[in-house]
Amino acid sequence: MKANLKNSLLNPITAAGIFLFIITSIFTTKEPFYLMLTAAQLIFVPLMLQLIIQINRKHVVFTWFAMTSVFLLHILSSTAAMQIGLALIYLIFTFFIAFYGALRFFKRGFTNWPEISIDVGMVYLFIGGLWFFAFIAGIDTGFSPLITWLTAIHFHYSAFLLPISLGFFGRLHQSKMYNISIPIILSGPMLVAIGITFWPLLEVISVLLYIFAIYTLIVLSFQTRFASRAQAVCVRLSYSALGVSILFSLLYAANRAFGKWGVSIDFMLTFHGFLNCVLFGFAGVMGWVLAPPESKHAAWSFPVSRIRGKLKGEGEPVPGLVVDLSGYVEIKGLSPSIVHFYEHTNQYQLVASVKWAAWFKPFALCYKLLSNRMQQLNLPFSPKSVEMTGEILAVDPLLDGRQNPRVWIRKTGKNYVFKAIYSQHETAGRTYMNIALPLPFSTMIGILQLDESDGTLILSSEGTGDPGVYLAAGKYLFKLPLTEYFTIKAARDESLTALHNMRIFGVTFLRIDYKIDRK
Repeated sequence: MKANLKNSLLNPITAAGIFLFIITSIFTTKEPFYLMLTAAQLIFVPLMLQLIIQINRKHVVFTWFAMTSVFLLHILSSTAAMQIGLALIYLIFTFFIAFYGALRFFKRGFTNWPEISIDVGMVYLFIGGLWFFAFIAGIDTGFSPLITWLTAIHFHYSAFLLPISLGFFGRLHQSKMYNISIPIILSGPMLVAIGITFWPLLEVISVLLYIFAIYTLIVLSFQTRFASRAQAVCVRLSYSALGVSILFSLLYAANRAFGKWGVSIDFMLTFHGFLNCVLFGFAGVMGWVLAPPESKHAAWSFPVSRIRGKLKGEGEPVPGLVVDLSGYVEIKGLSPSIVHFYEHTNQYQLVASVKWAAWFKPFALCYKLLSNRMQQLNLPFSPKSVEMTGEILAVDPLLDGRQNPRVWIRKTGKNYVFKAIYSQHETAGRTYMNIALPLPFSTMIGILQLDESDGTLILSSEGTGDPGVYLAAGKYLFKLPLTEYFTIKAARDESLTALHNMRIFGVTFLRIDYKIDRK
C-alpha cells in the first residue's frame, strides 16, 4: 500500500502537477477560489486517470502539455489568442480522455455498472473541458462568466471524480441498492445542468434524487470492507463530505426555484466548494490511490458468427433447430411435443400475432421503413395474426465459424421476417443457444439459456455470465440494453403456444404470441 502511494505521488505526472499547483497558488492571490478547478486539473484528474489507463511515455508527455497549458493560463498575462490556444490544448486533452472512455464502453456495452460509471466519468470530463474553454475564451453561454466557471468545476468534480470513485467502489461492493444509485448519480450532472438552464424545479427534483443516491452510497460505504483502515476512512470521509455539500446545493436550487432560503454564490463558493475540493476530492483520490481495486469484468469468450450483412453459405435442409434438445436442458419434465418441435421444426406451422407497446409504436413505424429494406428483423406492424412460413437450412461452418450452424428463415407472404442462424456453445458445463442475425456490417447475437419449469420451456437472455443480446461489429462485442424471454407450453391437443417478450432497459416494448401446430 505504501508502494502504491509512493508510485502514484512521485511519478512524473503527479510530481509535475503538484509542483505546478504550488507555483500557481502563489500567483493566484486575488481570487483563490479559482484554485479549486486548478487542483482538479493538475492533481486530481491526472491521479485518477493513472489508476485507469496504462500510462506510457506518450501519455506522460501529452498530460504534461495539458497541465502546462492550465499553469500558463494562471501566470501569464497573455493575449486573448494565446489564452484560447492554451485552453484548446486542455480541451483536446479532455477529448481524448472521453474518447478512451467511449472505447472502454464499446468493448463491453450495457453490462457491469462499476465499469460503466468509470466510462461515463471519462466522457463527462470533455464536457467540463468545453465549459472551461468557454470560460477562458469568453464565449457567451447565456450565463455569467462565474456560472460558466462553476459549471466547468461541476463537471470535473461531480461528473468526473465522483463516477470514477463510484466505479472503484463498485469493484469492491455489489448490491441492488448500488445498482439503483449508480444511474441516478450518473444522470445527475446532466439533469442539474438542464434544470439550471431551463427549469429550476427540475434542478430541485434532480438534487433530491441525487441526495437519495448519495446517502445510499454513504450507508453502503460503511457496510463495505476496504483494503485498509486508511482507505476506508478516506473513502467514507469523501462520501460523507459530499452528503453535507449536496444539502447546500439543495438550498441553492430551492432558492432559485422558490425564492426562499438566501443561499448565495459566495456562500456556495466558501462552503460547498471547500467541502467538494478538500474533503470529497482530496480524501477520495487519496483513498483510491492507497489501493486501487482491480476490475472484475471478464471478457466474453463464447464463439461469435463471422457472417456479416447478407447471409451466405446456405446448404441442404435440416429437420430442426437443434439435433438433441436434451443437450441444453433436462427434458424429462417437458411435453414430448416441445422436444419434437425443436428437433423437427420444419414439420410445424407457426401463426404469430405481433404486439408493439403503445409507447414504442412511433419508433417501430420508423424502424419498419428500414427493416423492409434489410429484410431482417422485419416484424409486422399490425397485431393481426399472420402465418410465418419458412425453412431450416444448414450453413457452412467454415463461413460462420461456429459449431453446426443452421439458419431458420421465416417469412410472411413474400417478406422475410427473420434469418436467424442457430448454433450452440458450452461454458462452465452448461450449453447455451447461440443465435446470430446478420445485419449490415454487423451481427446481432442472442445467447439464451434454457430451463424447464412445470412443463414449460423457458429461453431467456437474462442471467449471469454469457446470456444476453449483443451486437458484434469488427473486433467489438457490445452488450445491448435488450432482454428477451420465451415461454413455450404444450396444450392437450399437442399444439404449442409460445410467448416472446422483449424489453429495453427493463421496459417491455414487444410481445409476440405464437400458435404452433404440427402440419
